Order: sequence, then C-alpha cells, then structure tokens
Amino acid sequence: SDFHIEKVARFSAKKKEKLMQDAGIIRNRLKIEAAVYNAQSILRLQQAFGSFKNWLDVHHPLTKEAWVKLFKKEFKFTGGEIVNEFLMSTGYLPGAHDKSCSIYKKIVKLQPKWLQKQRNV
Repeated sequence: SDFHIEKVARFSAKKKEKLMQDAGIIRNRLKIEAAVYNAQSILRLQQAFGSFKNWLDVHHPLTKEAWVKLFKKEFKFTGGEIVNEFLMSTGYLPGAHDKSCSIYKKIVKLQPKWLQKQRNV
C-alpha cells in the first residue's frame, strides 16, 4: 500500500485540515491526530530499538492484556480490539483456529511468535 510512516509523521496542520475535507476517509480530527502521533511513535521506537519489530520482540511474549496496556502507553486510539487484531495478524498472538483445524496446522508450520511461552507482566 501507499502508507509511508515518515510522511504521515510529518503531516502539517494544513495537511491534516485537508484530510478533514476528504470524503474518502473517516473525518474525525482525533483519529487523524492519532494517526500522525502514532506514526511519530513508530519512528521513535524504530530509532530506539532499530525497528518496530525489534520493539515487539523485546516485549514478547506478553498476554493480550499486557500488550494492550503497553500499546496504550505508546499509541493513541489503540484499544483491545485493534491491538488484538494487529498482533494476531503479525503472529504475536494466536488466532481463532483450534488445534483440530487444518489452518491451525499450517500456521504452526510457520512458527509464529505466539508459540513461545507467554509471560504475565
């Protein structure tokens, strides 16, 4: 896709105002501000840890609840559902497939991060 974290992190007040007029997106000022803030947060984490993945890896494994708490400290508009879906899609939390499911067996072969033992924080 065309999402460039560096560009979003630098959005000016003028650019954000232009987005408020864009009928193709959800025109919620708080969400637009959060997208810019979150892009800046990603850049800070990349700077501090070398990459966003490294930041995730440093904190893994965590329970879903601990992940949500961590994301809420670093980002805006990141509740339980958003954090859960993101971490499931990137392999840090298990998905909805149970052990008898053929998809589960395929996922396990990929050795996702969630196969590592979880810890409570």
